[in-house]
Amino acid sequence: MELFSHSWQALRAAVAALADEDFEQPSGCAGWLVRDLVCHLVIDAQDVLITLVTPAESEPTADAVTYWELLDAPPTGEDPLDALIPRLAAAYGEPRWLKFHLDDVGSAAGRAAELADPALLVSTQDKVLTAGDYLAAYVLEWTLHHLDLTAHLPSAAAPPAETLAAARTALERIAGAPFPVSFSDEAALRVGTGRRTPTDAERAALGDLAASLPLVLG
Repeated sequence: MELFSHSWQALRAAVAALADEDFEQPSGCAGWLVRDLVCHLVIDAQDVLITLVTPAESEPTADAVTYWELLDAPPTGEDPLDALIPRLAAAYGEPRWLKFHLDDVGSAAGRAAELADPALLVSTQDKVLTAGDYLAAYVLEWTLHHLDLTAHLPSAAAPPAETLAAARTALERIAGAPFPVSFSDEAALRVGTGRRTPTDAERAALGDLAASLPLVLG
């Protein structure tokens, strides 16, 4: 729960510190500018609020690892929902309105997470899991999107070291194998999810794991 709050606060602070012109830069998400990514974060925050007030009565069917589904290919931005995001983002006009909405909804999502009972069973995407596992899964979501936010903005604040380490551990659990110790946490996350192509040396260090990459999370 603490890592959720830490990763989410850091990501929102990084967005709040962006200059207006940064919103027109490309993000690490294919086909999305930074403004589109920020708009997606607003929707993510809404999803957190919705899920935490959608209780379930059946036994858990997923945990923080199996919450994630592995897709066959990286998103291209052409999926109907993905394609909608740039239009929604453009409708905000000035970046300050996107910042305001993210701060408003994002703060509410953060408070809801802090108040949630980790053992509470919640339902989302036809899955049932504890609120604790759901929020743990989002540490990976927030950290990956923090890396997406800073992909072409080297001066922007990076994700905290603690959440990078936790996200790496989560990705290794999804992969079913550890990344080489020579990989930094950031490299493991970017290469592991296809956000960056591994160098020849990195591919050699990955060994058999290279054949199962990238892990495209959905």
